[in-house]
Amino acid sequence: MTMKTALITGASSGIGTAFAQELAMRQMNLILVARSQDKLYQLAQTLKDQASIDVEVIVQDLTEPQAAKKVYDTVTEKGLTVDFLINNAGFGDYGAFTQRELSRQIEMIQLNIVALVELTYLFLSSMQQRGTGSIINVSSIAGFQPLPYLSIYAATKAFVLSFSEALWAENQGTNINILALCPGPTESNFFKVADFPDSFANQNNGNLTPAEEVVKEALEALEKDKSNTVPGGFSNQFIVNSSRFLPREWLLNAIEKQFRG
Repeated sequence: MTMKTALITGASSGIGTAFAQELAMRQMNLILVARSQDKLYQLAQTLKDQASIDVEVIVQDLTEPQAAKKVYDTVTEKGLTVDFLINNAGFGDYGAFTQRELSRQIEMIQLNIVALVELTYLFLSSMQQRGTGSIINVSSIAGFQPLPYLSIYAATKAFVLSFSEALWAENQGTNINILALCPGPTESNFFKVADFPDSFANQNNGNLTPAEEVVKEALEALEKDKSNTVPGGFSNQFIVNSSRFLPREWLLNAIEKQFRG
């Protein structure tokens, strides 16, 4: 039986690394994509030794224009077939919109949306031709409502959620599974990269879901052909559903006070 291959973006840390470790244990070959060359090669060697699988490394900054096409072309040149695409790469940026660098916000849109859409388009087309495949696009509980001081991040994750669920519906009955993964605060370097105040990050430390738990819930949801899944228990379920029951302005004002820092 031919082993399947998964391509994971943002594989050098957090949820991306947890996906790589879990899929390696399930005897799936891997293509790891990130810009952190040393971390990627170290992870690749560890997984090769532990699971006796093939691991390819593609060092690529996905905030660069045409980066997704470069990844796709590299995969094609190596003669590899991607059975499972995990669009995990992404970042946030904390602060009032006009007080953060515009270039950083544009990079976030490029990574969280543009690269994800391009990779999905390129690899989904191949999956449709073969009649089989799986895609997980990592959104967030932030995708269910606007977030003051994370305005662009939440908007990008709302895009990922809507986009992925639409593709889920388009591909029903095709043997292709598509899932929007919407985790809450997770054990990762998200708060550090997003430049949150230490006080805010420390406040959330006790409520972080292990990345390994997020991954296992995601794979279970994918097997059940769900359009989205929100790991992490009741508190995250409450957050994603609160906008259905509370006036939007009231909710936005409450969130603004919580995130003001």
